[in-house]
Amino acid sequence: MNFRPLLLGLLSITALGAQDLVRLGNLKFAHYGAVSYMKEIAPKYNLKIEERVFAKGIDINPAIIAGEIDMSAAAADAAVAGKAQGVPLIVVAGFAKGGARIVVRPDLGIKSLKELKGKKVGVARGGAQELLLLAELGQNGLTWSDKPGKDVTILYLPFQDLNQALMQKQIDAMCQSEPYSSQAINKGYGAELMKPYDTPMGEPIRALVMTEKLYQKRDVALRVLKCFVEATKKFIDEPKFAEKFVREQMFKNQITAEDYQDAIGNSPFTYDIDVKHIQITTDLMAKYGVGKMANPPKAADWVKVDLLQQAKKELKVK
Repeated sequence: MNFRPLLLGLLSITALGAQDLVRLGNLKFAHYGAVSYMKEIAPKYNLKIEERVFAKGIDINPAIIAGEIDMSAAAADAAVAGKAQGVPLIVVAGFAKGGARIVVRPDLGIKSLKELKGKKVGVARGGAQELLLLAELGQNGLTWSDKPGKDVTILYLPFQDLNQALMQKQIDAMCQSEPYSSQAINKGYGAELMKPYDTPMGEPIRALVMTEKLYQKRDVALRVLKCFVEATKKFIDEPKFAEKFVREQMFKNQITAEDYQDAIGNSPFTYDIDVKHIQITTDLMAKYGVGKMANPPKAADWVKVDLLQQAKKELKVK
């Protein structure tokens, strides 16, 4: 009897069983594509990455507290809000920059942010786009509320509903994430007012975070970061591959090539994040009441990029 096939089968089962499971919380945006792609190459790093897609970043925090998620991709402010509420998070990398636009109805002829006075502006609560909007309004001396009586009336809507509301003229403007903001512009019912990056925060950096428990498993955490670095490098080096994956796998061909190109042009992939950026984000959140933080966390206590630097060094990525 030939035992070789049986032995090889047992070996493959053993190897499969040895994969470390990492449960990833992710969002459905063009610039989250490289993070989503990690699951495809995870076996190379003896990992099994299970991806769960959430509606918005702050929705991931309860799942982390419940022990259902080990790492997540979200706007930095969602991570800060979670940390302030006691969610055991460590920021380990950044994966995209920018990713938002303030878009207005073309028929209104709005050319400056101050012209939003008296207007209804839509935004999704709890993400980079909300903080960017409030920082821009504050910087331009405008007051705001989700109730009447202020310069700007804010309507909080889910990402997918914002475009519909703009198209149906239920709102006059929106601060929207990619690729939805590019989609509104390309379909003609939105016009770009600005990319809201001239506040102290600059371009927002999306954060890759781990639970403290995963970060303390140094071997597993390092393999996760190497998987992230390789996935990101592939998306940066092979833009056509990145586009195909995002359009076909993530969006099931619901966005056009033009939508994707415009979106990624405003939200390039990256690896890096630093203590300073998270601290500025935290300070702005505290200033504008985003996240309702009783005790804002100090960035230096929970931004740890040592494993990212090691992963980049081992994979020879600058």
